Amino acid sequence: VQLVESGGGLVQPGGSLRVSCVASGLTFSMYDMRWYRQAPGKEREWVATIRSGRANTNYADSVKGRFTVSRDNAKNTVYLQMNNLKPEDTAVYYCQVTLGSLLYRGQGTQVTVSS
Repeated sequence: VQLVESGGGLVQPGGSLRVSCVASGLTFSMYDMRWYRQAPGKEREWVATIRSGRANTNYADSVKGRFTVSRDNAKNTVYLQMNNLKPEDTAVYYCQVTLGSLLYRGQGTQVTVSS
């Protein structure tokens, strides 16, 4: 299983960014996908989940109403649309999937929110 994130960058407060994660080596449509983030000096934080099947979503309170997670099963890709970004959203963003007892995480993509 391989997960590759992309789309990070530098954005001003209030701006928007979309990060992507392309998965390979698994039947993508069958698995829940999760986004996490980790800021310098802080623990990794769960951000959002999108389920398989009906693609139900859940969000951390800190991003609810600003972030939207979606998936395109035909492209084996999960997205995180981030709007109204704040400096405290600065972090490395990772996608993650669990297959049985095995957890897979990508290398992450850096998102920096600064003026």
